[in-house]
Amino acid sequence: MTILYPAKDGLYVNLTNRCPCSCTFCLRQNQDGVYGSDSLWLEHEPSFEEILEELKKQNLTQYNELVFCGYGEPTERLDVLLQVAAYCKRACPSLLIRINTNGLADLIWKKPTAQQLKGLIDTVSISLNAPDAEEYYRLTRSKFGFKSFDAMLQYAKDCTKYVPNVVMTVVDQVTTLEEQQKSKEICDSIGVTLRVRPYEE
Repeated sequence: MTILYPAKDGLYVNLTNRCPCSCTFCLRQNQDGVYGSDSLWLEHEPSFEEILEELKKQNLTQYNELVFCGYGEPTERLDVLLQVAAYCKRACPSLLIRINTNGLADLIWKKPTAQQLKGLIDTVSISLNAPDAEEYYRLTRSKFGFKSFDAMLQYAKDCTKYVPNVVMTVVDQVTTLEEQQKSKEICDSIGVTLRVRPYEE
C-alpha cells in the first residue's frame, strides 16, 4: 500500500482514509490515486513504525517539503502525524513540513489542537471551500453539520498563533468570483493567505 508518494518538490504522507467530510468535488470519489501514485486506499492505517521504515528509505534532502495529505484527513491521526513531524525535523532540519487539512481537528478531537503544531509544522493549508456556513455544508457534507464552518475558522485563527504560514484554499471550479472575493475578505480578517487552487490539485 502507498504510505509515501512524491509530488512536485514534496514527499507526501498518506496517513488515513478517514475523513469527517464527503466533499462533492473530492478527487477520491473518481480515482484511486494522484500524481502517478498507486492506489491511496490503505489496507490498514500505517503505524508510526511503518511510516518510519518508509521514511528511512528516502533521501529527505531531495525534497523541499513533507506534506501530510493523502486520501483522508491527516488530523484524524494527529498523534502519529506529530510523531512523524518530530522525527523529520530531527532527521532533516531544512525540510519544511505542511499539513493539508479540512480544519476540523478540534471537532474530531473535541478540544483545541492548534497549539500542538508549534515548532513542528511550518505551513497549515486549510480548505475554506466557501464563504458561508450554508454553502460550506452543501459542498463538504461534513458529519459535524453547520457548526463545522465556524470551527474551521476558529482553527485557522488559532493556527496563526503557532504556525508560521497559514493558508486557506477554495477550488476554482466550485466557487464563483464573488465567492472567491468574499473568501479573501474572510482570510484578510483572520490574517491568512487565500489560495484559489485548480480542481485537480
